[in-house]
Amino acid sequence: MLLHDEPALGSPGLYIDGNWVHPAGGGTRQIHDPADGTVIAVVGEADRADAARAVAAARAAFDEGRWAATTGEERAALLVRLAGLLAVHRDELARIETLDTGKTLRESLLDIDDVIAVFRYYAHLVTTDADRLVDTGNPAVISRVVHEPVGVCALIAPWNYPLLQMSWKIAPALAAGCTMVMKPSEVTPLSTLALVRLLDRAGVPPGVVNLVQGDGAVVGPALTETPDVDLISFTGGPATGAAIARGAAANVTRVTLELGGKNPHIVFADADYDSAVDAVLTGAFLHSGQVCSAGTRLIVHASIAEAFVAELVRRAALIRVGPGTDPSSQTGPLVSPEHRAKVEAYVALGISEGAVLVAGGGRPADPRLADGSYYLPTILDHCRRDMRIVQEETFGPILTVERFETEAEAVALGNDTSYGLAAGVRTGDPARGERVVRALRHGTVWLNDFGTYTPGAEWGGFGRSGNGRELGPSGLAEYRETKHIWHNTAPAVGGWFAE
Repeated sequence: MLLHDEPALGSPGLYIDGNWVHPAGGGTRQIHDPADGTVIAVVGEADRADAARAVAAARAAFDEGRWAATTGEERAALLVRLAGLLAVHRDELARIETLDTGKTLRESLLDIDDVIAVFRYYAHLVTTDADRLVDTGNPAVISRVVHEPVGVCALIAPWNYPLLQMSWKIAPALAAGCTMVMKPSEVTPLSTLALVRLLDRAGVPPGVVNLVQGDGAVVGPALTETPDVDLISFTGGPATGAAIARGAAANVTRVTLELGGKNPHIVFADADYDSAVDAVLTGAFLHSGQVCSAGTRLIVHASIAEAFVAELVRRAALIRVGPGTDPSSQTGPLVSPEHRAKVEAYVALGISEGAVLVAGGGRPADPRLADGSYYLPTILDHCRRDMRIVQEETFGPILTVERFETEAEAVALGNDTSYGLAAGVRTGDPARGERVVRALRHGTVWLNDFGTYTPGAEWGGFGRSGNGRELGPSGLAEYRETKHIWHNTAPAVGGWFAE
């Protein structure tokens, strides 16, 4: 079993050049279950020297050329084998994810299904994607546009969706023929350890996939400030993303960034009432709001606002908060006591700014939850667009409420953010819905839905939400270089200069 089998838990923690190895400095880190604070694993903690070793292994594997030279069909076969292994270990991987992140087992199972779908999608895409012929007007010339792997990639994933977010990076990177160094969050590394074990079983060649884990401030620069890395893909916060971009600029390293969002959910008076209430609750409080695309900013028409908010308050009080392993739990704890303290500070800030607390706003009273990092679903009403609680990503179970009168005002409020990752619109008028979704400056906009996605459609944001795209054909393109090959089949003297 992956959970008890070396090296899933209690492991060296580093996978370099096809081998599990211990950190050079002997560092270790305890991994805690956020549901009760217990230690569930002790893993190796890398330092800069370890990260440099991993980069060197990936560089050597790429420059040697055999992996990059494999066909799309050969790389697809590896992805299909991996997807099959993930399916076999689905339940165990979901349990690891729940123990690590605190999310409910139901959600973790859906995450693993999505991970499998991502690997299968790119396995299919890389075998159907073709080079392009360009008509030059000269029958003697064959002009081809081809794609080649970008090279060595540093893949840095967040703590809230460890395996899913890593799959969005590693699947297209492998499909393109790249080599890579993966760095999961030091807070939630366990499912990525299990993934690498399955990659090893699937037959990934030595050096193609490498794994280091540890404090981002320590190992991060060794991955992002070296000329031996050709692409950096990072999902996380704007401050870290900006620092990575600055460090990469010295080597003109390609960088793709997904940096979160402050996502509006606009509800018009003619929206289907029951489904709107349900979607707003799910969009705000799934995984206790620890979702980059969480709909934490409700913008509701003034004519229905009082009744709508009252129903949200009633329903929020019914949400069962508890351990992710308990089948009766509907949402789990926050990832750590430190993160809960940040969420508590944001709620206090919102109240000080004039927001009205109408639901939650504290820790559960149940003594059985006292040792976990729990926080109740919280609703702050009568918010204004100038409040920090409205403008900043809180990454917790906090829903703010604003009101609007006109369609133009709803659009203006929805776009009044420095982010631009995702937004939702709910209305019974299809024409209005189309106008509003086209006017919103966000990378994904849901009309009468929220939070769903498919591997075949691009994911990414506008503004401070980052640059580049994951998923879809563009997600594969991020890991490729485009080359134009001009072949003259009938070379002749040009005669530009006299003999």
